[in-house]
Amino acid sequence: MKSIVITGTSTGIGYACSKRFIEKGYKVFGSVRNNNDADRVSNELGTNFIPLIFDVTDDTAVKESVKIVENHIGDQKLSGLINNAGLGVIGTIQSLTAEQFKYQFDVNVLGVFHCCQAYLDLLGADKNRKGDPGKIINISSISGEIGMPFMSAYNMSKFGLEGFSEGIRRELLMYGIDVVVIAPGPIKTPIWKKINQKDEVKRYDNSDFRESLARAMKMTDKMEQVGFEPIVIAERALSIIESKKNNTRYRIDPTRMQNLLLQLFPKRIADRMIAKRMNIIKK
Repeated sequence: MKSIVITGTSTGIGYACSKRFIEKGYKVFGSVRNNNDADRVSNELGTNFIPLIFDVTDDTAVKESVKIVENHIGDQKLSGLINNAGLGVIGTIQSLTAEQFKYQFDVNVLGVFHCCQAYLDLLGADKNRKGDPGKIINISSISGEIGMPFMSAYNMSKFGLEGFSEGIRRELLMYGIDVVVIAPGPIKTPIWKKINQKDEVKRYDNSDFRESLARAMKMTDKMEQVGFEPIVIAERALSIIESKKNNTRYRIDPTRMQNLLLQLFPKRIADRMIAKRMNIIKK
C-alpha cells in the first residue's frame, strides 16, 4: 500500500486531501495538533488514516513523528509529503507585533522546512529504501505572487515558501524527489474564520485604517463564498503524486482573470486601484 504524509488534516484542504487519498487506496499519515482532532478524523476517515500529533513549529515533535511513520512503512519509500498546515495573520505594519509576525513565519515557512527536512530520508534521500522517490507538494497561495494591504505577514510567508520550494526542487534532483507548488486562490476553508473579526476591527477604533481594515475583513468573507471547494485542491494533489510529469506550480484560482488583469497593470497603477477599492485613499 502506498503511503503519504499530510500536515494540517483536521479541516479544509488537509482533510479533503486525506479523504481523497484514502479513497484511492493510500495510507495517510495526517498531522493534527491535539487528541480530540486525532480521534475525530480517525473515526471519520477510517483505519487507513494514522494521526500524527504535532505542531509544525515544534521541530522535535516533527522528527518524533517520523519514527511512527517508519514503523508502519518499513523499508519502503513514502509516495509524498503534502505541506498544508498554515494560518493567516492580518494587520497593519503599525499594529502587528514582532511575535505575530514571527509566528506567521514559524508556521507557514519554518514549519515546512521542519517537515521537509525530517521526512527526506523516507521520501528517497535514503537510497536503501525500496520504491520510487516521493514528491513534496507545498500548498502556497496566490498571496505568494500578489501582495495585498493588511496581509504583509501572510504575503511574506507565501512569497518565502515559493522561493524555498524552487530552491529545494533543484537541490533534490539528486534524489529524484520532485517539489511542486499548488497556489490556491479563494477556497472554502476556515483559515480566515479563525480570526475574530469583531475584536480585530475593534483594535483599530482609533486608527486611520479602521474603515479600510473592516472592508478587508468583509472581502475575506466574500472571497470564501466564491471560492472553490477543498476537493478541487485534493484532486490536483492526487494527480501530482500519481503523474510522472508535472508542472512546477499549479495556480488554482476562481478569481484568476481579475488577478491576471491586475498583474498586467504597471505596479503603481495597481497600487492605486487596490488602495481605492479598500478606501485607503479616496477615489
